[in-house]
Amino acid sequence: MPSAASRAPHARARVPAARRWLVACLAAAALGGCGSFSQFSLNPIDWFSRSAPPPPAPLVPIANPIPVRVLWQVNVGKAELATFTPAVAGGSVFAAAADGTVVRLDAASGRQLWRVRLPNALSGGVGADEKLVVVGSSEGEVIALDADGATLWRARVSSEVLAAPEVAGDVVVVRSADSRIFALDARDGRRRWVFQRAAPALAVRSPAGVVVAGGFVFAGFSGGKLVALALANGGQRWEGTVALTKGTTELERVSDVVGLPWIGEREGCAVAYQGRVACFNLGNGSQLWARDISSSAGLGVDARSVYVSEDRGAVAAFDRAAGRSFWRQDKLAHRRLTAPLPVGAEVVFGDVEGQVHLLDRDSGAFVGRVATDGTAIRSPPVELGRGFLIQTTGGNLYALATR
Repeated sequence: MPSAASRAPHARARVPAARRWLVACLAAAALGGCGSFSQFSLNPIDWFSRSAPPPPAPLVPIANPIPVRVLWQVNVGKAELATFTPAVAGGSVFAAAADGTVVRLDAASGRQLWRVRLPNALSGGVGADEKLVVVGSSEGEVIALDADGATLWRARVSSEVLAAPEVAGDVVVVRSADSRIFALDARDGRRRWVFQRAAPALAVRSPAGVVVAGGFVFAGFSGGKLVALALANGGQRWEGTVALTKGTTELERVSDVVGLPWIGEREGCAVAYQGRVACFNLGNGSQLWARDISSSAGLGVDARSVYVSEDRGAVAAFDRAAGRSFWRQDKLAHRRLTAPLPVGAEVVFGDVEGQVHLLDRDSGAFVGRVATDGTAIRSPPVELGRGFLIQTTGGNLYALATR
C-alpha cells in the first residue's frame, strides 16, 4: 500500500491546539519533519502510535509456485516521497522519477527511445496517449511533452499534483492535492474548467487521480464520495456515497476514497479508507451494493470480482454483481500492499519490501511471488499485454509475465 508520501493527512482549520500539532506533524512527516514521529506515518493505522509499527508478516512458503519471468528491467530514477505510476500508450511505456526524469521505452523490449530531464521536482505522472505525455510537479506545475520528448507547454494548477494526469483526446484532466480538478486544453494547456469540493479538517494525502470514460470524469473525494463530472464543462452529473463518516474525532471521521475508481460499461466501483467498497450504476449514481472494508491502496476489478487491498494487509474478493464475499487472504499483515491488478488467472500486487505477490483469482491462494530491488512498491501494477509493469521507489521499472 502507499507509504507516508502518499497518505499523510492534510492539516486544515478548526483543529484544536493539541491536535493541530499532531496534524502538523502528520503533514510534515512526508517531508521528514517532527523528528522521529515521521517514521510512524507510513501506515494510517499507526498515525498516533508511540511505538514502532509492526513488522511485515513473514512470507508464507508457496508449494510449486508458477514461474514469473522478467521480460525487461530499466532504471528510471528514484521516487523519493512520491508515487509514480507508468503509462502504456501506442506501443510505448512512459515513466517518470522525482528528479524530473521522463522516459519513453519500447513496450516489447524495454529499449529506451528517449530520456529527458525536466527542471522540476516531479510528484505525479505519467499520463499519456500516442501524441502527448503529461506529468505534474510538487509546485503545482503541469508539463506536457510531445511524442519525441520536447516540452510543448506548461500550466499552473492550485497545488501539488500527486496523481497521474489523464489525457483524454483534446483535454488533459489534472487533480491537485487541494481537492480541485482542472481540465486543460491538450494543445496549449489553457484552462477550460475547474471543479472544487469543500475540504474537511483532515484528509488522506493520497495519489488519488481521475478516470475519464464515456464523456465523464470520475473521481473519489474526502468524506467517502464518488463524483461523476461532464468532461465538456465540469458540471456534476451525480454523486454517490461510498462510505459515511463515523466517530467523534477528526481522525476517526477520515473516510476518503483512495486509489482510482474502476469504471466499466454500466457500473463503477470505489473503496474508502475507514469505510466501504461500493459499486454504482453509472447512469444515475444509484448504489448497487456496498460492503464494510478499509483500504489505503485501492481496488481492482475483472468480469466476476472486485478485489480490495485492505489497509492491514489482507486482500479480499467480492462478487462484482452482488457484493457477496468470495475469499479473503490474510497472510500479508502489515506489508502495505498496493492496489491489486487481475492479470490472466491471477491477481497481482506489490508490497513495502519490493515483493510482488500472485494470488489465484478463484481461491485467493498464493500461487507465485517474485522479488524486485528490495525497495517499496507504492504504485499499483499496470497491465502490459499479457504481463504487467511494476515500478519501485528505488527507481526500477520491471515488465513481468507468468506465461
